[in-house]
Amino acid sequence: MKTEIAVKRDESLPQAAFLLAFDLRRERLANRSELRYLLRAAALAELLVAGNLTDDAGKARAVVAPVDPGPLQAAVWEQISSSPPRSWRHWIGKDRANAFRLVRDELVAARLIRVERRRVLLFPVERITLRRPYLSRRLAERVSRAATGGRSVNRLDQDVRILAALAAAAKLKMMPPEREQRRHGRQRIEQLAEPVEPVATALRQNVYDARGGEG
Repeated sequence: MKTEIAVKRDESLPQAAFLLAFDLRRERLANRSELRYLLRAAALAELLVAGNLTDDAGKARAVVAPVDPGPLQAAVWEQISSSPPRSWRHWIGKDRANAFRLVRDELVAARLIRVERRRVLLFPVERITLRRPYLSRRLAERVSRAATGGRSVNRLDQDVRILAALAAAAKLKMMPPEREQRRHGRQRIEQLAEPVEPVATALRQNVYDARGGEG
């Protein structure tokens, strides 16, 4: 059965995932390595719940083209639709640097982030800051509560539910400590991830491998 995603913000799932990765206390973008995987996973999740993709024995298979997709979603769709079915892990790990650039540029155009570029010892340095920190703070609070709160998973907004599952899989620093998540039960994280289970599982495995099997 096709699952519809209830998006109540202007941001897509990849854009919201980018905003979640900010360390609001230090006013900087954190988890850059994990974020690149997360952005690809968020695009895949958005296409999956919209019915554009389906899970074919652990592989992503194109079903129907998305209508008016964002730049990253369009790029991911084009890659999958023009290739034989491949694992979700493959697609999460592909073109991560470009995924970062595409979503970053969307957020710049939407005036949600600011990018300042300079050189330090001849090396280019990019500083990304939030224009509206309260939006990221509000989103982070909702996602954190979804992971540990007492509200039934089925009563959560679908977008917040999925973001919480993916943020936990990517081990974003804004998420509650794992001991606190465990106190509320591994089952809750699994329930959050149900609509996008193959994507969340693949993301967790990619991040685990990228960290050298740590965490």
